[in-house]
Amino acid sequence: MSVLAIDQGTTGSTCLIITEDGRIAGRGYREITQHYPRPGWVEHDAEEILARTVEAAREAIAQSRVAPRAIGITNQRETVVVWDRQTGKPIGPAIVWQDRRTAERCAALAPQTARIGELTGLVVDPYFSATKLERLLRDGETAQRARGGTLLAGTIDTWLIWKLTNGAVHATDPSNASRTMLYDINRLDWSPELGALFGVPRTVLPEVRDSSGDFGVAAAEWFGSAIPIRGVAGDQQAALYGQGCWEHGEGKNTYGTGAFLLFNAGTERPEGGGGLLTTIACDARGKPAYALEASIFIAGAAVQWLRDGLGLLGNAAETEAMARSLSSNDGVYFVPALVGLGAPHWEPNARGTIVGLTRGTTRAHFARAALEAMAYGTRDVVDTMSTHGLGAPNRLRVDGGAAANDWLMQFQADQLQVPVERPDIVETTALGAAGLAGLAAGVWTNPTDFLAGRSFTRFEPGADSDAANLAGWRRAVRATLSWARNAG
Repeated sequence: MSVLAIDQGTTGSTCLIITEDGRIAGRGYREITQHYPRPGWVEHDAEEILARTVEAAREAIAQSRVAPRAIGITNQRETVVVWDRQTGKPIGPAIVWQDRRTAERCAALAPQTARIGELTGLVVDPYFSATKLERLLRDGETAQRARGGTLLAGTIDTWLIWKLTNGAVHATDPSNASRTMLYDINRLDWSPELGALFGVPRTVLPEVRDSSGDFGVAAAEWFGSAIPIRGVAGDQQAALYGQGCWEHGEGKNTYGTGAFLLFNAGTERPEGGGGLLTTIACDARGKPAYALEASIFIAGAAVQWLRDGLGLLGNAAETEAMARSLSSNDGVYFVPALVGLGAPHWEPNARGTIVGLTRGTTRAHFARAALEAMAYGTRDVVDTMSTHGLGAPNRLRVDGGAAANDWLMQFQADQLQVPVERPDIVETTALGAAGLAGLAAGVWTNPTDFLAGRSFTRFEPGADSDAANLAGWRRAVRATLSWARNAG
C-alpha cells in the first residue's frame, strides 16, 4: 500500500509516493511561476498551480508503478484564491502569503489588534489571508456575487480539493483555517465577527474538517483512477506532524523559503505573546491541537536572492564551503527583510539590510551572513518561546532545503545550545501529509508506524555561541527596524 503526498509549496509542487514501509517509491516536481506586478506584491496563477501539481503527481505515480490508496495534501499557507462556483475559474490571481499590499489596511486595524489576537491567536499582518480576501472581494459587484453564493474562496488546499473532486467538496482543515485571521481558535469555527469586519461572507468559506479524514475523492480523470483524499494540513503543521512532534513541548524548524518554528502546545491554548503566534496543529490522530509558532518570512529565499538576484552563487550548496572558508563573519550581518520582518518583530515595512561592509568583504561574507541570519533569527524566536509558555527545548528537529547544510545545522546547535536532529527524509511536509492520509485510509493503523525505521543525524552543541556576534546581529536588526519606522 502507498499514499500520494502532494506538497504544494511557494516555488513549486513536489509529489511523493510514500510506501507502507516509509520508502519514497516515486517523485515528481514542477516549478510554478512567481509574479511580482508591483513592489511588495506577490501573485500566483491558481490554474498553473493545479496543472503543475497534477503533472508532478502523475510523474510520481508513473515512477512508482502503483496506484496509491489515498492522497494527502499539504500546502503553502495563507495564499488565497477566489473562483466562480459555476465555471471553476479564478476571478484573479492568487495573492501569496508573502504579499504586502494590505500593509496600510493592517495598520488601520490597530484598534482591533487585541480582539483579533484573542479570537485567532495571530497578529495583524498582511501575511494572513483575511485582508487579502477583503481586497479580492472589495469591488461592489464582486462583493455582491460573494454574498449571493456564486463565488468560493479558500487557501490552496481548498482550491486543489475542489478541483480534484470536480467541485464536489469545498473544504479545508483547522491548521489552514487558523491561518486566515477569520477562524476562532477557541471555538474551532469561523468567526462571524471577523467575517463582518473583513467583509468575507460565510458562504464563500469552506467547511472545516479534521486533518485526518474524508475530503472527498479525486476523480479518475486526474490520476488514472479514483483516489480518496484523506489528509490535509498546512505545510508547517504537516512538517510538525511528519517529525513526530505530537506531544506538548516537542518542536521543529523548517528552513525553506522562510523559516517556521513550531512547538506543540497540547490541548490547552498557550499564553502566546511576544510576537509569537498561537495556531492549530495536529495531535497523533490528526485531531486539532494548539501550537506556538514563529514565522520568519525569509530564510532560504535569502540564498536564492544571492544566487538569482545578485549572481553571487552558482547554486545554494556552495554556501557551505563559502561559510567554512571564513574564520568569522568579520562583522558582516544580513537582515533578510526582503518582504518585511515576521516574528518576533512583525514589521511589514522593514526591508533587507546588510551592515558591516568593508573593502575586504567578499561574496563568502554574503553567503555566511545569509546562513547566520537563519540561525540567529531562530535563536531570537526560541528565546522568546522560552519565556512564553513552553520553557527551553531539549532538542530541535529540522527539515527543509537549507537543513541539508551541515555548517548551518552545527551553527544552529551552537546558538541554541541544544542538539539539532535532522531526519534522513527531510521532506517532512510531504511525509506529514502522507501520515495523516494513510492513518485515515488504513495504510497505517498506528501513528507511529509510518515513522518506523527513520534515522536522524544529530548535531551536538559545541562551545557557547559568541555573545559579541549575537549582539552584532541584534544591533543589525535594530538598524533595520529603525529604517522602517523612521521613514520621515
